[in-house]
Amino acid sequence: MPESAPAPSPIRPRWLPALLTAVVIGGALVAAGLYFLGGARLIAEARQAWATAFAAFGAAGPTAFFGAMAVLPLFGFPISPFSLAAGPLFGASLGTPLVLACGITAIATNLTLAYWLARRALRPLLARLVAHLGYRLPAASGEDAAGLIVLVRVTPGPPFFVQNYLLGLADVPFGRYLAWSTLVQGAFGTAVMLFGDALAQGRGRIAFLALGLLAGLVVATRLVRRHLSRGKATP
Repeated sequence: MPESAPAPSPIRPRWLPALLTAVVIGGALVAAGLYFLGGARLIAEARQAWATAFAAFGAAGPTAFFGAMAVLPLFGFPISPFSLAAGPLFGASLGTPLVLACGITAIATNLTLAYWLARRALRPLLARLVAHLGYRLPAASGEDAAGLIVLVRVTPGPPFFVQNYLLGLADVPFGRYLAWSTLVQGAFGTAVMLFGDALAQGRGRIAFLALGLLAGLVVATRLVRRHLSRGKATP
């Protein structure tokens, strides 16, 4: 019997690959547009929620505001929004120097509470939390405790509350921990509070100087981190 002829392959129009490519690209663009539009809406909603929350803090008064600034970062709440909102909320009524003093006091109180929680009250729980987040406990000794504290503070990555718990779990001396941590975090907090206060009062020159101070602190922390890292690497 003669062999049957093979079935002819289907003829594909020349424009079909271009059409499929256009459909894929168009679908990707539509998806990206929807994603970014949704992201913009979520960002706007988040900003509105921030504004509502801090307006409530402002209505409650400076005691509630700075008390929340001292306590909420223990649970992972970022402290920088408090620093940025302190001036606009209370700069006109309390004055800039008192706002800065209250902000630094709240930072020092938070540092003290975090150290106590890490050393005493919640040590096993916080040790597991730090390990779960992927951070390794630093090794501290009496001689290089200050260098370790500064290195942790100027190293990017760990959030503020994680830095506090890491140093508390490392059993660094409390006096050095509080002094160096307040110095580093207080400097950044002061720059952010000055910037927010200057923006609220329309003082462009002060806002520019605050931004310069913040940029200088960032550069200084990089230089300090590089110097301390080289010291740790040197046998």
